Amino acid sequence: MTEEAEKIPSPCVRNCCLNEQNICLGCFRSLDEICGWAQAHTQLRQQFLANAKLRRQSHSQLYKGLVSKN
Repeated sequence: MTEEAEKIPSPCVRNCCLNEQNICLGCFRSLDEICGWAQAHTQLRQQFLANAKLRRQSHSQLYKGLVSKN
């Protein structure tokens, strides 16, 4: 791993809870992404963060839909 990669901090919020797809509901990384974070280079870490962002947005939209229906 490069020094540049080390500058990208882990998005972990210490609220680890995996759903049935092995996605953490705290940071929205997959279990594979969480386990691979320490060895990941900069570009891969950026991809992990982009994936997590998309998952968080999808989760938020789903949750909004469920709340508005009740």
